[in-house]
Order: sequence, then structure tokens, then C-alpha cells
Amino acid sequence: MTLEKLEKLLISKNASTKEFPFDDKTMVFKVMNKMFALVSIEESPLRINLKSLPQDAVGYRDIYECVTPGYHMNKKHWNSVILDGTMKDDVLKQMIYESYDLVVSKLTKKDKAQLLLKV
Repeated sequence: MTLEKLEKLLISKNASTKEFPFDDKTMVFKVMNKMFALVSIEESPLRINLKSLPQDAVGYRDIYECVTPGYHMNKKHWNSVILDGTMKDDVLKQMIYESYDLVVSKLTKKDKAQLLLKV
């Protein structure tokens, strides 16, 4: 998946924002100010960090060689995915949606209500 397609997919999630809070090489996508994806834009191939349930995080690592414990993240909950073409785009999209949904599920009631208004 190209950087352009990846960015378009990530920003298409409801209330998703793109920031560069750490440096100019790491694109961070947030929902209601909570991170759900980090993309290393100067890596070749591209790398993306995504949140998963702990058992799913390990499962993805067992199935795909391109998935490793999250770089600079809580390795229990985050995976790094190397976008080297060995994972189908549909699986990557599913991982992105799961990451977004996990972050949304942990939002406060107030933030969830605000998120619904942004649909």
C-alpha cells in the first residue's frame, strides 16, 4: 500500500486527525486526541504501528513475518507492520479498523458522545 492510500484510509475514519507530535518523520493519527496509528513515512518499506487486543497482537505476529512487537510502544498492545507487500491490503485495513475501534472503545462517555456528533 502506498503512503498516499494509507494516509487517505487513516484520515477517512470519523474524527481522525493527522499530526507530527514527535518529529517530521512520524505521522500520527488520532481520534479524540488518542493515537490509533503511527506511520514512519521515511522508512522503506513503510512501517505502521497499530493497536490490537493482546491475544490478537500475538496472533498477527505468529501469522505474518512482517508484524513485530510495536516499536517504541507497549508491546502487549501494539504491533509494527512492515508494508513490504507480504500482507494483503484487506488484512491491513482490518488491523487499522480494529486499532481505531479499540481506541474509540476506551474513550470517555463525553468523548464518545462528541464523536457521534461528528459523523
